Amino acid sequence: MDNSITLKDIKKSNYTSIFHLIYQHEKLSKQEIANQLHLSLPTVTQNLVRLEEEKLIEKSGQFESSVGRRATAYTVCTLARISIGVEIQKKTVNILAIDLKGHAFKQIKRSIDYSNVASYYQELSETVESFISSLNLAKEQVLGITFAVQALTSADGDKITYGKILNMTGLDISVFSQYLDYPCRFAHDAKCAATTELWVRNDIGDAVYLSIGTHLGGALIINDQIYMGKEGFSGTVEHMTIDPSGPACYCGKNGCMETYSSINALLAVDESLETFFKQVRSNNPTFVARWDQFLEQLAFSINNIHLVLNRDFILGGHISPFLNDKDLEILHMKIYDKTAFPSIEPFIHLSCSPENGVPIGAAIPFIQSFLDSV
Repeated sequence: MDNSITLKDIKKSNYTSIFHLIYQHEKLSKQEIANQLHLSLPTVTQNLVRLEEEKLIEKSGQFESSVGRRATAYTVCTLARISIGVEIQKKTVNILAIDLKGHAFKQIKRSIDYSNVASYYQELSETVESFISSLNLAKEQVLGITFAVQALTSADGDKITYGKILNMTGLDISVFSQYLDYPCRFAHDAKCAATTELWVRNDIGDAVYLSIGTHLGGALIINDQIYMGKEGFSGTVEHMTIDPSGPACYCGKNGCMETYSSINALLAVDESLETFFKQVRSNNPTFVARWDQFLEQLAFSINNIHLVLNRDFILGGHISPFLNDKDLEILHMKIYDKTAFPSIEPFIHLSCSPENGVPIGAAIPFIQSFLDSV
């Protein structure tokens, strides 16, 4: 026996185990908790009382029983703590709140043109503050706010290290935190989308995540963790050069994957994804040809990445709800025609994350940190 383990450690372990067991189930009875954790009923009762007092769990009716007294059901108070995700884009912001289960329970979208000026940060901060107030929660229930940006950020989320899309390189989180009395941080939007994918799936392991939105973004997942690399830009395949004499990219170079495999590269001015794919699915020859060319370029890039990283690929971002199995089949066929190592085993999959994967993924780390602390 390890004599360094104290009674306090054991009590903490029991408290943690009971909370997480209830968290993993919709409802549990006291006896079920005792049976699964091999704890005495008095120990379970003591911890349930404490968790109830701290408003982390609550009674939720009773279980059906054909004999004897019906057992009380316990469940997690999903609103015991919440987190806020804010997705910043050029002309809009998407703000939502997620609960302890990672479910978005309230959301607003606002048309606010981004500008790197104090008035913008104040206006957005006031919009976020108003949103939080509308939730009617105590201040201590709000764990923090993450601003998802089309930019690379420092490891601690305090600074924008590379933000040419919206001209925000060097921006400090104080532009928001000076107005918001909550922990605030920045996060790369593609990494946020990948975080949501990891949250809703437990079978990823290693993968390359491609977020095909207005701009292209990537994330490298290793051992179910997002790998940032030495300087924080691992996975940024959007700036892999496809053709040095290709279209100009916002990064200042030419022919980046961004210029071929983003929604900006796919759509004409004032064209929407809904309109485009309606035409594709109606077999409009012009749109079918444009889509085929887009898939051709995407296949070229994926094949190159796949030769370096022989892992599965996940396609997410704003385009993913419009994709179907036939699109993936065509994409695979195009890659098999290009690769030195053709295989019939499919390795490209559609994202399983919900529509608002970026702001949800932005908010998840605060929730995860809290769960880890219980």
